[in-house]
Amino acid sequence: MVNILLVILIVLALGFAFMNGFNDSASVVATIVASRAMTPRAALRIAAVANFVGPFVFGVAVARTIGQDLAEREALTVPVIIAALGAATIWNLVTWRMGIPSSSSHALIGGLMGAVGVSAGVEALRLRGLWIVLTALFTSPLIGFVAGMIVIRLILWLARGATPKINLFFKFAQVPTAIILSLSHGTNDAQKAMGMITLGLVVAGEQSGFAVPWWVIVACAAAIGLGTAAGGWRIIRTLGGKFYRIRSVHSFASQLSSGLVILLVTLLGGPVSTTQVVSSAILGAGAGHRVSQVRWTVLNEIWIAWLLTLPVSAGLSALLYGLIYYFLGV
Repeated sequence: MVNILLVILIVLALGFAFMNGFNDSASVVATIVASRAMTPRAALRIAAVANFVGPFVFGVAVARTIGQDLAEREALTVPVIIAALGAATIWNLVTWRMGIPSSSSHALIGGLMGAVGVSAGVEALRLRGLWIVLTALFTSPLIGFVAGMIVIRLILWLARGATPKINLFFKFAQVPTAIILSLSHGTNDAQKAMGMITLGLVVAGEQSGFAVPWWVIVACAAAIGLGTAAGGWRIIRTLGGKFYRIRSVHSFASQLSSGLVILLVTLLGGPVSTTQVVSSAILGAGAGHRVSQVRWTVLNEIWIAWLLTLPVSAGLSALLYGLIYYFLGV
């Protein structure tokens, strides 16, 4: 039974990584598509390759945070991890269907909190680890907004007096910034699935310590890369056109600022929401250029989804764990 559940866990984790890439591909390519610097398919291909490469370049610090710092080892079982992954995947599907950008990271953390809470009690959660993770999740969008605003204002100051030909520079400069953003996204988000699979291997007795196997890195990187290539078109339309009319300079500024923010937090071992950071950076770039051009009302449905993610995914995972316990007795 344990071996069967472990296989289910691995499949769910890879499915979660695929959906993560599918959902967050919108965040990575939305502005470069909206500014007409690149066709959607070409942008997604570049993003998919960079997403695959990212986890091999910048290490697995986030995977260790997810796998070791959130709950006591005794409280983390294969059914708990399955319930958390299942809840996060369901929420990702629901928000994708509605075309609302949401956080896969929030969904996974909420899923772990719900499953651990119902199986072992809230005292099994490591408050210090949760505090670090939730701080990274909730402060990174604010940092992204400020970074987007600072970068756009710096660009506009440096480009003062330039001829309209400078727009050609910003058009082509979006390609390297899109690669930076995609690398940072693949690095941070693929590691969440890596952490879940590695944790499952440890609690199932397949390995003694928390060390991410090479095949896990390859499988999760491939899953998020394939998900990115598939593309979440509904969310691309939300991020790329509803906030304001995005031009090349806005895309360049938001991609550069959000990519650097995500990469910095990743190297520190903090999981972040690519969707939240990129959305905030887009808003920051728009507000830094002209506050009145931003359609702030579009934020309403996004904020609702973000606020609901933690409690809904926690409730879903608690329900899924209860079903697993009821039907399988494990």
